[in-house]
Amino acid sequence: MAIEVEQVSSVGLSNIAVSDTHGEDSPYFAGWKAYDENPYDEFNNPNGVIQMGLAENQVSFDLLENYLEKHSESSTLRPRSSGISSFRENALYQDYHGLLTFRKAMASFMERIRGGRAKFDPERVVLTAGATAANELLTFILANPGDALLVPTPYYPGFDRDLRWRTGVQIVPVHCDSSNNFQVTPEALEEAYSKATSMNIKVKGLLMTNPSNPLGASIQRSVLEEILDFVTRKNIHLVSDEIYSGSVFSSSEFISIAEILEARDYKDSERVHIVYSLSKDLGLPGFRIGTIYSYNDKVVTTARRMSSFSLISSQTQHLLASMLLDTEFTDNYIKTNRERLRRRYEMIIGGLKKAGIECLKGNAGLFCWMNLSPLLENNSTREGELELWESFMHEVKLNISPGSSCHCSEPGWFRVCFANMSEQTLDIALNRISSFMEKRKY
Repeated sequence: MAIEVEQVSSVGLSNIAVSDTHGEDSPYFAGWKAYDENPYDEFNNPNGVIQMGLAENQVSFDLLENYLEKHSESSTLRPRSSGISSFRENALYQDYHGLLTFRKAMASFMERIRGGRAKFDPERVVLTAGATAANELLTFILANPGDALLVPTPYYPGFDRDLRWRTGVQIVPVHCDSSNNFQVTPEALEEAYSKATSMNIKVKGLLMTNPSNPLGASIQRSVLEEILDFVTRKNIHLVSDEIYSGSVFSSSEFISIAEILEARDYKDSERVHIVYSLSKDLGLPGFRIGTIYSYNDKVVTTARRMSSFSLISSQTQHLLASMLLDTEFTDNYIKTNRERLRRRYEMIIGGLKKAGIECLKGNAGLFCWMNLSPLLENNSTREGELELWESFMHEVKLNISPGSSCHCSEPGWFRVCFANMSEQTLDIALNRISSFMEKRKY
């Protein structure tokens, strides 16, 4: 039974508590609420809303489950070969550096998903409770309240909360467009930087996602070179969020910023910081495993101190360390996961094409970038886009993310997730879209 308490408005709260920079009034989060009120279920609610706004990887969950079931020695309740349980070690306070075995495992796994083309030092691995905590922690370290980070658009809607809300740091969008598949250009970078400085806003860094969320595409090597040259010229930081680096359909098409730095003999690398997580590639968002990998000694030291606010439990580290160090398993997982994601991607792209809908060509991630701008007709505005989004939510019963929530400069683009459901559910979603498109013809 709920306990209702009369709320007295005179009881004051902090500026952060009453700030509207949490970003949760965005259609991105509103779509989740609509789904929660009427969730699709094959048997109990077949006419409910299908969740296509959640970037969650469930296509290879069986591989993880089977491995952990077969390797029960990962449990802290099992006795070691010495006959002594490791329960005590994991139950008591841990060093906030994290378990060395797990940091080694993370460094090894990050190397393997990049095909061994980049090296990672476990001593530079800082553990955090997910990529959300990692990005916010880096923002606290790199910028002061009122300063800004440049972020190329379209970008993950959660950044409006993660980077701004508690830090007081601003986001200055770097506007990209469809004329070059939303790739970042030197001109767009200069324009955003100049706009910020003209408003007396100090730019402290640039944050990019590679592969991109929501585009589902990796950044070309030449563009990465230009971005690194730009931040070096401006003497600002570069944060490369690479949480989808292991979810690339073709490994040869993904270039990590770490590879660029190695090719440059790590010149000016102290301004570069990589964010990684096991939430997307391994489909373990509930485990809250994130990583900051910085080439800056002071950032590593400070991040470790601040990470005490967002530690990963010893049990979680112990459970996954041996799995990540099992190269036979990880190599098979990476290969199989990529094949399954490619199959899903081809399934949704093919289904949308049959319905007359084009998408940006992608090669990574758990989503596609769908172009519905032709449906806006004479109302090619943000308002027109949101009206179309409402139609999808209430008529088609699909939660997709409108481009405006990603700060896309062109109305009519939508992010559509495909890896958080069964193929049968995805097929139902595609049939709903096809029926909607047929009705729009008349």
